[in-house]
Amino acid sequence: MHDEPEPLNNPPANVMPESHRRILVIMAVMGAGGAVVAGIVASWLHGVGLLIGLAIAFANYFWLKYSLRKIFENTPEGEKPRISAIRYMGRYLALGAVIAIIYVSAVIPIIPVILGIAGFGFAVVADGLIRIFSSFSNRKEI
Repeated sequence: MHDEPEPLNNPPANVMPESHRRILVIMAVMGAGGAVVAGIVASWLHGVGLLIGLAIAFANYFWLKYSLRKIFENTPEGEKPRISAIRYMGRYLALGAVIAIIYVSAVIPIIPVILGIAGFGFAVVADGLIRIFSSFSNRKEI
């Protein structure tokens, strides 16, 4: 017998990995902080644009997560998943249409919207930097 617990083969479906939760929290905090700063420094429209981009980024994340879960839940174990290219690309077309409407209407500046959409990438980089620097402080000296 050993004292280490064995990993679960099938983790519960409703549990989000800690890294995903951390990245989403970082994305929300950075996006909200960036919107406040943009609203003060540039204009309130820039802050609103950043929040709209952030909302699009969250929608994209959860839509992709839902789509991938549906694909792999319906695939028997050991078989190649069947992916409908139209449904998969539909997400990109819908998000692109929203961005195009924002651009054409010119009600909100497009640059803050794009920066808000890139918020997930910024959050991943920030999480990586946080983990790198926190590993230095947790390191035991020999």
